[in-house]
Amino acid sequence: MKTLFLIPALLILSTGANAQSDILHTSPHTHTAEKRWYSPQDAQKGQQVFKQNCAVCHGDKAQGVVKDWRAELPNGKYPAPPLNGTAHAWHHRLKALDATIQRGGIPIGGTMPAFKDKLTRHERLQAIAYFQNFWSDKTYQAWLKRGGLKP
Repeated sequence: MKTLFLIPALLILSTGANAQSDILHTSPHTHTAEKRWYSPQDAQKGQQVFKQNCAVCHGDKAQGVVKDWRAELPNGKYPAPPLNGTAHAWHHRLKALDATIQRGGIPIGGTMPAFKDKLTRHERLQAIAYFQNFWSDKTYQAWLKRGGLKP
C-alpha cells in the first residue's frame, strides 16, 4: 500500500510563476460560481492522469481505498489518504502537493513513488485539479485562506 504524507516543511520545490493559471476559472463540480485556479478542461484531463497513476492507492474519485486512512498498517506505514477534501490534502499549498507527486513520499517516510520522471509538471497540476474538483466550496475556501496558491 502506498502512503502519501504531505508535509510542506519537508517539501521545497521551486514551481515558478506558472504554477497556477493567470486567469481563474469556474469549477464544474461546485454548486456556486466559485472560482478555481484550474479550468474545467484541466480537471477533465487530470481525471485520466489520476486514474492511470494515482487511483490504485487513492481511489478512482480520490476517495481513498481503505476504511480508515489514519490506521497504521501491519508494516508500520499508513495507507494513502483520500484526496477528495475529506483528509488532510487541503491543508497543503499547491506547491507542496505538486512536490509530493514529483518526489514521492519515500523521503518523508512514506511509500508513495516519485513521479518526476513519469509525469510532466502540467500533468501533475492536472491531477491536482482533478482531485480538487471534488472539494466543496467551503473546503476550497479554507485551502485558499491557508495559503493554497501562495508560492
